[in-house]
Amino acid sequence: MAEFDTIIKDGTIVDGTRVPRYKADIGIKNGKIAKIGRLKSNDAKQVLDARGLIVAPGGIDLHTHYDAQIHWDPYLSVSSWHGVTTITMGNCGFGFAPLHPADAERAMLALSRNEAIPMEPMRVSMDFKWETFPQYMDRIERLPLGINISHLFPISPAVAYVMGSFAEAKSRRPTEQETEKVAQLLSEAMDAGAVGWGAQQLVPGGSSAVQCDFDGTPMISDMLPDSFYVRMARALAQKGTGCIQFTRSSVGVDDPRAGMHNDFDFNSLLAEEAGRPVLFNAMAVNDKFPYVYRAQLRWLAEANKQGKPVFAQAVTARAANHITFENWNLFDDSPNWREVTTGTIEEKRVKLADPRLRAALREEYDAGTKSRDFLFGELAEFVCDTLYDAKLNKYRGKTVKQIAQEEGKHAIDAMLDISAADIRTVWRGPVVNSDVENYREIMASPYTLPGVSDGGAHIKFITPGTYSTDMLTWMVRDSNIMSLEEAHYRLSYLTAWAAGITDRGSLREGLAADIVIYDLEKLKILPSEVVHDLPANEWRRVQKSEGYRWLLVNGQVTFEDNKCTGATGGRLLRGGHAA
Repeated sequence: MAEFDTIIKDGTIVDGTRVPRYKADIGIKNGKIAKIGRLKSNDAKQVLDARGLIVAPGGIDLHTHYDAQIHWDPYLSVSSWHGVTTITMGNCGFGFAPLHPADAERAMLALSRNEAIPMEPMRVSMDFKWETFPQYMDRIERLPLGINISHLFPISPAVAYVMGSFAEAKSRRPTEQETEKVAQLLSEAMDAGAVGWGAQQLVPGGSSAVQCDFDGTPMISDMLPDSFYVRMARALAQKGTGCIQFTRSSVGVDDPRAGMHNDFDFNSLLAEEAGRPVLFNAMAVNDKFPYVYRAQLRWLAEANKQGKPVFAQAVTARAANHITFENWNLFDDSPNWREVTTGTIEEKRVKLADPRLRAALREEYDAGTKSRDFLFGELAEFVCDTLYDAKLNKYRGKTVKQIAQEEGKHAIDAMLDISAADIRTVWRGPVVNSDVENYREIMASPYTLPGVSDGGAHIKFITPGTYSTDMLTWMVRDSNIMSLEEAHYRLSYLTAWAAGITDRGSLREGLAADIVIYDLEKLKILPSEVVHDLPANEWRRVQKSEGYRWLLVNGQVTFEDNKCTGATGGRLLRGGHAA
C-alpha cells in the first residue's frame, strides 16, 4: 500500500514563511502535507514531476465578492486561474445571510448595483432555502467546492434582518436594542464558523461614496453610526477570535471631523476595542499621488507600535477599467453621474443625451473631480476601446481628450455623444498604478497585504483577480523589487495569519496541501477578454493565465496546465480551519 496519495517530486520549495527556497519532495496524504524531504516515487499513487518548477502555498485572497458566484462556479474563477486556493466572502458587509425570504430579491438588487453582479445569474442560481447565517454556512458546505471558503459575517443583511426588512433598515438607524440583537447574531455566526465581520462605511456625501444601492441611495452599512461599529468590535472581543474587514471613507464629507486621518483613527479604535486584527480597505495607489499611501504607511506603523493590530489590504494588480454606460456604476459619488447611470438601458441612453444633465456634468468636470480621478484615472485619458457601430469606427483607439480636440468639444460631450449614439461602446481607463517603485515602498511595510481582487464583483469592468500572477511576474521576476520568498509570504502566510486562518498558508508538515506549482519564467497574464460563461448566458470580462502547471486544493489537483480537472476538494473553513 502506498505511503502517500501524491508526491510532488524534485521541486524548488518556497514554503511561504520567508525561509530561503530549497529543493525537496512533498508527500501528501488525506489532503495534508505528510512529509517534506527526499521521498521515493514508488511510495505514492501519483507523482507530479516538479523539476525546474516552483512549489509554493496556494494564494489566500481575503477580499472577494464571490457570494453569488459560489452558487454556480465551484472554482471561483478568475481567482483559481491565478493560483488562489482560499478566498473570503462577506466583505464590505454584503452577502445573503441572515435574510428574510421576502428580502431575497432586494438583496440581489443591492449587489446588482453596488458590486455590479448581473441580476439574472443570481435569480436562476440561488433558491434561498436558508434564513439564518448558520443555515447559510451549512448550505455552502453542501455545495461542490473547488476552492476553500472562509466567510465573514456581513453587516448589511444582518441589520436588515433584525430590523425586519431592507426597507425598514434604509429608513432609520437601529435602536440600541436592535444593535444588541445584531451583536447576538454575530456571536452565533462566529460559533457557526464566521471568521469575523465585514462592513463598508462610505459616508454619504463623501467623494469616495462610489458604491451605492440599486436605486442610487447609500447602502445600509454606509448609514450606520460609528457607535454601532464600536459595539460590533466589542462583540468580537468577547469571542476572542476572528478579524474585522472595514472599508471606510469620509473624505469629502462636509464635516471638519471627517477625512482620511479620521478614517485612520477609527480603524485603529476598532482594532483596540476588538483586540483583533482589522483589515483596512483599501490602500489604493495612484502614481500621481504617492503622498496618500505614504500617509497610510505611517499610520499603519504608528497603530501597530501602539499595539493596535491593523493591516492594510493594498490594491496590487494593474487592471484598467473597461466601462460601458450600459452597466457602469462607480461614479456614484456624483448625484449627476448617479442619475445618468441608473434606470433601464433606454432610460440611460436618453439621459446620456439630456442637455440639463450634460451641463451639470460639464460644470462638475470643470470644477475638478480629484477623488474620482485618483481611483479611476482622469476621464480625458479614457480610450475608445471597443465599438459595435461601424459608423463610429473613426474613434477607435483615441482618447477622450483627442476626440474633444479634434471635434472642438468639451470632454464630457466628446465621450457621451459617442455613448449616446451606441451605449454599448467600451471605454478603457488608464492604469493609474504602473510605477513599481511605489510598491517597493508598500511591500516593505510589515503590515501590508496584497490583493483586493474584488473577485466576483464588477465583472464587466475590471479583472484584479490577476493580482497574484502580477505580483510574481511584475514585482518579482521582471522588476526584482521583492524576493520570491517575500511574495509568497505575503500572498499566503501573512494573509492567513491576519485573517485567523490556521490550517494552511505555508508548506509545513501537518498543514493542508493547498499548493501551486508553476514555471516562473513562463508565467504570464493573458489579455482581457469577454466570455459568455455565466448562467442565463450573461457575460463577464476575464483574464486567464499561463505557466501554472498544477494547482492542488487539499491534496486534489483542481487545475493541470491551466485546465480544470473537475476535482472538488475545497472545504468550508469554519473558524479559520477545515473541520
